[in-house]
Amino acid sequence: MYQVHVVENGLQAKEKIDQLTITEFTKENIYLFAHDKDRSEHLTENTDTESVGLAELGLIDKVSNIFKSRGDELRKSFVNLGLTENEANQYEKELDKGKVVLVASTDAK
Repeated sequence: MYQVHVVENGLQAKEKIDQLTITEFTKENIYLFAHDKDRSEHLTENTDTESVGLAELGLIDKVSNIFKSRGDELRKSFVNLGLTENEANQYEKELDKGKVVLVASTDAK
């Protein structure tokens, strides 16, 4: 099971993460995405959430991301967390608008 939330900025992301951790999620199962890689890393670090890494992507996907566009990389990360292809496309479009996407999972892959 997962929940996806679209927020405008880091402050809203922090507030939403606080709400999610009060309910059924842990920070280890909350993933934060921004279209800009530096912004994504900065927000992930400042909210103490997880980044999608080798455990979620697998070695082949991790290596192949080197050759993909940022949008392709983000969509693949969404799918690896359990979202459908259509959902991944939808949320990647939100990232294109400068928004932040949170994916909270009770069963991260």
